[in-house]
Amino acid sequence: MIDELISLRAILVSRSPSDHDLFAEALASAPIPVELAMADSAASLNNCLRGGADVLYLDGGLPAAEIARMLGVVRAMRDPPFTVLLTESEDGGFRFETDALADKPARLDQAKRLTEFSIRIRLPTRVLIVDDSKTMRSIVRKLLVGARFPLEVTEADEGFAALKLVRENPIDLVFIDYNMPGFSGLETISEFKREKRRVHVVLMTSQPDESLSERAREIGAGFLKKPFYPADIEGTLCRYYGLRALNPGRA
Repeated sequence: MIDELISLRAILVSRSPSDHDLFAEALASAPIPVELAMADSAASLNNCLRGGADVLYLDGGLPAAEIARMLGVVRAMRDPPFTVLLTESEDGGFRFETDALADKPARLDQAKRLTEFSIRIRLPTRVLIVDDSKTMRSIVRKLLVGARFPLEVTEADEGFAALKLVRENPIDLVFIDYNMPGFSGLETISEFKREKRRVHVVLMTSQPDESLSERAREIGAGFLKKPFYPADIEGTLCRYYGLRALNPGRA
């Protein structure tokens, strides 16, 4: 789907020339042309935003008052970019209303991993919900539709149908129930692995068995305990994109 994109525009807000050099080098190897604009104040950010933007990286080390002014500029836009606050700690005490948090990269490999997101956010993530309960599928779909990420959602009611869909379609992310007729969730995930399907999987369950989360991690899957809420979906999607949810309690 990358071929469907012609170009992308990113803005980095930082007062460090080395930050700009790092991001520019990381984006130079992107599979599509990426224009990188640099801003260091609310005024310069306003000028950059006049040309539009797809994603905005904001250095969390800037003064809090300046960050607040910049986010005021972004929120005033009719079509604001997806905004990521770059921090140097797991939390950092930030409570600014950006779309997500990310660790501020210090090395080229870290910057490349982060800027891959710049492209992925423009492409709808293809999501498959697998659950034998139609009601549960509807709940998960509603939570996904309410997220801030572009998603294309498909459904299956059991593991065999899920395997067929993943074999025949370019699925990126699967939310799958543990307890289903036929193949269980874990058995279906194991089959994905056996067939070397490149999908990210999240196991869902209402079972009280605490070992299920560990078993999911052992096979490289995410885990959601039912009932879950918008904040849980937001956190799961942020992790898929290599980000952190800004404030899980607010979703």
